[in-house]
Amino acid sequence: MSAKKVLIICGTALLISIVIEILFAGHKGYFWWHKIIGFNIVYGFLGCIVVVYGSKLLGKAFIQRDEDYYDGGEDDHI
Repeated sequence: MSAKKVLIICGTALLISIVIEILFAGHKGYFWWHKIIGFNIVYGFLGCIVVVYGSKLLGKAFIQRDEDYYDGGEDDHI
């Protein structure tokens, strides 16, 4: 699936979610930002992006090894 197709699907899902929120959800909230239409949708989406890219960065920094990690030192045993 191409990146353009994924963006179109995500954008369509976002618009449908906002329309459903406008039509059916009551805008109650303790804080003023909870009364903004679509705030929770956008906040959740940005939170998911932060979690995905943050975990990728941490994985590359601490878990992932170089391609030749297990190849080192073989010549010493021959």
